[in-house]
Amino acid sequence: MAGEIRLIVQGDDFGMVHAVNAGTIQAFEEGILTQTSTMAACPWFTEAAALARESGIPLGVHQTLTCEWDYLRWRPLTDGPSLVGADGTFLRTVAEAKASITHADAVRELSAQVAKFAAEGLTIDYLDVHMGQSAPEAYDEVSAAAGKPFIYGPVESQRFASIETLSDRDAAVKKTWVLEHIAGLTPGVHLLVTHCALAEPELGALHAPGSDTYRWAEEYRLSDQAIVTDPEIRKAIEERGIELVSMRNAFTD
Repeated sequence: MAGEIRLIVQGDDFGMVHAVNAGTIQAFEEGILTQTSTMAACPWFTEAAALARESGIPLGVHQTLTCEWDYLRWRPLTDGPSLVGADGTFLRTVAEAKASITHADAVRELSAQVAKFAAEGLTIDYLDVHMGQSAPEAYDEVSAAAGKPFIYGPVESQRFASIETLSDRDAAVKKTWVLEHIAGLTPGVHLLVTHCALAEPELGALHAPGSDTYRWAEEYRLSDQAIVTDPEIRKAIEERGIELVSMRNAFTD
């Protein structure tokens, strides 16, 4: 089966906070992570860019039109009025963003996010989206202009044999689920999406107690980190002859 089953293990939200940046690089260098989706509008993007240059981790643009946190609020790179709420930061939910954002504002903002990678001397391999698709036609337009695939687009997504998210599962069952998932992979290219982070105090400070996003701040990220750096998971991948790849080489012969 060697070479027939290919697995991309993706880490989302690179550039969001230092804990995510550090965890992502550890997962890439010591674990099974193969690429990371990176947020150019976020405050720790500059560190993420430096780490990417040092490590060579394959990058995608995590196209960002929302910000879900209570206390970490990021702003657009552009001044489109439909992109923001009363506080001048991105809207909190995909539903709010869909109801507000114009196509023109979305394209200009997402294009600026792509340009920020180039300004840092970084090459991107793909584009995807943070939280959900607030402006679907804009993602396609920006991806076409960049000459890179939008992996959740209606055509591109069909190239994958499966797309699964590890993160929003109870920590107690994640390892069992991953091992079963690996055992059941069929020939083709599979995408497994994770959200990695190291245990740093900043994660717990992202949200108010009882917030809807509290599990995404620490619980999901720390348990994902444990999974992608677990030697037993790597061993299971190797024993099945699964090839770990990124979008850079996933669909090449």
